[in-house]
Amino acid sequence: MSKIERSAIAFVSVAFTCAFFINYCNLIYQCGCTFLWSGAAAHCNIHHGPKHCPWCSIGDGAYLVLLFLIVPQVVVSFWPRPWRWHMRLAAALLAFPIAGLIPAIALGIWQGYWN
Repeated sequence: MSKIERSAIAFVSVAFTCAFFINYCNLIYQCGCTFLWSGAAAHCNIHHGPKHCPWCSIGDGAYLVLLFLIVPQVVVSFWPRPWRWHMRLAAALLAFPIAGLIPAIALGIWQGYWN
């Protein structure tokens, strides 16, 4: 597999993560966030309610969470193992929700979101 193909896989998986990062936030925290093109965090519980979404409430720190999700995707995309393109793409896309559990659970516990 060429570097161009691996770069394309990295681009597609990272673009997917960037587009649906906020939906994953809502999936984990049920905070009200929605698609970027439908209001994003406009209905997030950071604006109302007793609980505040851990990802949205950290402000620019959410970019670190996003980076935490993107790095495994890029690593999988360029991993030297000889995978077919569709297996590599599937692994890179799956890295998003799997890697996302770590900061989601850690921030949720740290901020006492589920108490």
